[in-house]
Amino acid sequence: MIKTTELHLTASAKDLKKIPSDALVIAVAKGADGPVLLDSPLPAKAARALGDSLQVLGITGAADEVRRFPGLPETGADSLVLSGVGPVSAGEVLAPETLRRAAGAAIRQLTGLETVVLALPAESVLAAAAVAEGAAFGAYAYEGHKSGIAADGTVSPPKNREAVRAVVVYTPVADDADLAPALRRAVILGKNVNATRTLVNQPPSHLYPETFAQAAKELTRGLPVKVTVMDEKRLERDGYGGLLGVGKGSSRPPRMVKVEYSPAKSAVHLALVGKGITFDSGGLSLKPAAGMQTMKLDMAGAAVVLTTLLAVAELGLPAKVTAWLCLAENMPSGTAQRPEDVLSIYGGRTVEVLNTDAEGRLVLADGLAAASEESPDAIIDIATLTGAQMIALGTRVSGVMGDDGVRDAVKAAADRAGEQFWPMPLPEELRPSLESQVADLANIGERNGGMMTAAVFLREFVGQVDGEKIPWAHLDIAGPAFNEGGAYGYTPKAGTGVGVRTLLAYVEDVLARTA
Repeated sequence: MIKTTELHLTASAKDLKKIPSDALVIAVAKGADGPVLLDSPLPAKAARALGDSLQVLGITGAADEVRRFPGLPETGADSLVLSGVGPVSAGEVLAPETLRRAAGAAIRQLTGLETVVLALPAESVLAAAAVAEGAAFGAYAYEGHKSGIAADGTVSPPKNREAVRAVVVYTPVADDADLAPALRRAVILGKNVNATRTLVNQPPSHLYPETFAQAAKELTRGLPVKVTVMDEKRLERDGYGGLLGVGKGSSRPPRMVKVEYSPAKSAVHLALVGKGITFDSGGLSLKPAAGMQTMKLDMAGAAVVLTTLLAVAELGLPAKVTAWLCLAENMPSGTAQRPEDVLSIYGGRTVEVLNTDAEGRLVLADGLAAASEESPDAIIDIATLTGAQMIALGTRVSGVMGDDGVRDAVKAAADRAGEQFWPMPLPEELRPSLESQVADLANIGERNGGMMTAAVFLREFVGQVDGEKIPWAHLDIAGPAFNEGGAYGYTPKAGTGVGVRTLLAYVEDVLARTA
């Protein structure tokens, strides 16, 4: 059901005439005195002529500016593409994320082409890897269920809508021994970021708990990964009251999907818990119609933990990773849970449901409690959890909360990966607002600072090992998981795949510290 494709990524330092392609991409910066070609691979005369023509052509060098022209005889490309990187000072070395975005913006806008050469400034393996990653993230096109048939009966050629299939990174370090594994990592990471996007973009008529579980089986095929699907009967037998309560109103019952990657020599055990509400109507605490229009996105956390594990497995990292996909559909009906119902979460703690639209924390509570039983070295949960995240941090910056060590490590991993996460506190004064007169705690509390209140709730279900709480962090990606605006950089409209890069980098960083 979920199609995954790999970008064909290579590197070369050959003469450009010997690299035939559909397009050659060169970087343009926004200099103090106007647009400037950056590290142009063109012969001096051609580069000078092109540079002198930039302002006449209306080129500014602004980030996300991608302009396409006929190819030059000095290259083997059919067309020349100029990709803006934004303001750059004289002698400045471009940051990896700037290169990712410039490469991704170009590749994203060159749909229909087969092969593209990216001749962006890539003097080091780190820079070349960033260009490759940007290309892999930009090479994504989701047509979903479009027939391609226009009103007049004509059919649009599918090729015109397809993402670029092959990219050559033009770099002087093409033969460096460290570049090949970096390119392989970029391909694997890009494939899994794009698989996350496709899962998020699936309509709720097609992706619901049962089919999501089936997709998990399909995506893990061929990898050393074990998938266990717990249906509603097992959930009831084992006491997963959060999932059962949220899923009661739907004709499509909930699932808990446990995905395990356990290499023979694992240096660490990490648990990843993802919220997987395949559609969120709000339940009986019904959302307004406009508030439901993007609610197929509410399973993004579950998609992220699944694809992160797949990337770890495909890279063969020596880390045991267990992903818990907490899947349910939150619908109103005569069988739906009611405000003031009391649920028994996995492990026995009880929750009074005061708002059925605060459902994500209920399914995550089951996942956190179950994950804790296995005594992992750390637990990270990720979810499109609160509208308060967007109020606090906007639509491009995710929140990270939890124990200082894990929280700070996640922030460092995000910085390295090029994703925007910001650490938030867990104020102790928020905990009393979650008190309930009839249960161990309520599912909503203090409205102000709602992102943090939700995290304080989740913390209650993180277990202990030898009397010490398991290190834990919570990632709220409510806004960044789904781009409702225009595409930018390597980020398409709709599902963004945010979180996969950060979690993979976190796993790598943990392994580096234990080496």
